[in-house]
Amino acid sequence: MQIVTTTLLDLGLNKDGEINEQQLILLDVQEEMKSQFRELSLGKELSDARAELFVLLGGIKAKVAREQIIKNYKALQKFRQELNKPRVEEETQTAVEGDITIYCDGGCTPNPGKAGSGVALYRDAKLSELWYGLYESMGTNNTAELGALYESLLIAQKEIKDATHVEIKCDSKYSIDCIQTWAISWEKKNWTKKGGVIKNLEIIKKAYYLYKTIKKDVKLSHIKAHAGFEGNELADRMTMYAIQEQSEEFVKYSKKIDIEEILKMRTG
Repeated sequence: MQIVTTTLLDLGLNKDGEINEQQLILLDVQEEMKSQFRELSLGKELSDARAELFVLLGGIKAKVAREQIIKNYKALQKFRQELNKPRVEEETQTAVEGDITIYCDGGCTPNPGKAGSGVALYRDAKLSELWYGLYESMGTNNTAELGALYESLLIAQKEIKDATHVEIKCDSKYSIDCIQTWAISWEKKNWTKKGGVIKNLEIIKKAYYLYKTIKKDVKLSHIKAHAGFEGNELADRMTMYAIQEQSEEFVKYSKKIDIEEILKMRTG
């Protein structure tokens, strides 16, 4: 994941500092707010793919040309995903640490669009439970990721009563920074920040206050998405299942857990 910085924005703009329609979509900025795109974008979290595409589209004036670049890039991403598939099996044994390890993920198709969250829980390095839900008909990647992290914290709060080591592994650097770093400053400033409104404030505050009560007993760490960790991949598939089932409640996966079949769920 990439945090939107001034440097990243400058890389994707033409010499006149102009931004095009497709780049606004990548930054999740409405066309009518184009004049404020810098203020609205700084600090946001983008996937590596969106960040790369944002830069590639810089300075391309013809809409047809931009659409072709997007089409080619999606084909390249699909090719990369196919190359990386075998790594799930190769790295399974190194994916889990400690008594309880919780993988969480959130997804949205498109962004903004249908969103869901998922969790994979391991006990003593063995998959124990899968959870899914928090469906939103018009959510974002960030709301889905934050929701998944909050639900993971709730699960961790229960598990620390009996486990000696609980760890949450999250692939959203944005979500982790929100509750571990940025929220500390925002709280001191009465939940305000310089340069605009704090997006997703309600769920951020819930997760932050919960995290403060259990952080001495729970390790929260960032992992790279789709890097071959079985738990991360399963949590990702649960986000798809949440969207498919349109489950607004966050519930335990009740079907037989067939890891191979779940991993075969089509990615968005």
